[in-house]
Amino acid sequence: MGRRDALTALYEAEFGLRSAAEILKRRADAGDVEGESLAIARALIELVESHRPGIDSALVRLAPAFPLATLTHIDRTILRVGLAEVVHSRAAAPAEALAAWTALARTYSGEPARKLVSGVLGTAQREGSTASAERDGGATDE
Repeated sequence: MGRRDALTALYEAEFGLRSAAEILKRRADAGDVEGESLAIARALIELVESHRPGIDSALVRLAPAFPLATLTHIDRTILRVGLAEVVHSRAAAPAEALAAWTALARTYSGEPARKLVSGVLGTAQREGSTASAERDGGATDE
């Protein structure tokens, strides 16, 4: 639920009337989001907002055939928040986050978006695993 709540707040914020944090607060004040879902959504929104330039640069590199400006708002938002969680969060295993964002892409945008999200986040996850192993002096399975 927290991921979906973050997604919907970030998606609404794409239209520029309010920040995602303000949108989430409004929904929390109305009792629509609470507890663990609210905490997860807040954390994901903070990740996206604090790392957005790097996230967008990574998306340009990871999906060169899909310029950010040409993606639909929902696809761009799913990619941003999914990449933020896979790369910058340790609240869930990257594979779990990848599966969750792929499922959300299928639900909110369809099969082509699911494939795009799966490919981009999967590549980011593999790159992160390789970089982590290199930092730790170990080898990867690839």
